[in-house]
Amino acid sequence: MSDLFEPDLEFGYGVRWSTLEEGLHLWCMDAFTTSESGRPDVGLEPLLSTEDLADYLGIPVATLQDWRVDHKGPRGIIVGRRVKYAVSDVRAWIEQQRETRPGDHTGGR
Repeated sequence: MSDLFEPDLEFGYGVRWSTLEEGLHLWCMDAFTTSESGRPDVGLEPLLSTEDLADYLGIPVATLQDWRVDHKGPRGIIVGRRVKYAVSDVRAWIEQQRETRPGDHTGGR
């Protein structure tokens, strides 16, 4: 594997980010990894912050917040006064955005 694709930073629960010229990109979103102690971390899914998800999607945080108000974005989880996004919900929402065929924009946020 090329050094270009090695993750620079690692956040808990297998969410790895790699800083490339284009910006911050999600390297992988594995729900199950091995902790530093060598024991598997199972049962807790990674949660992304609004800022992390906006960076990944390449959109302003305000756009993600607007989508939330308009019930158009991925489902969120309220943690205290903050909104977090489960990786599985983000993946499901992204899949819903996929065109059924090129140029078919019947899907939507």
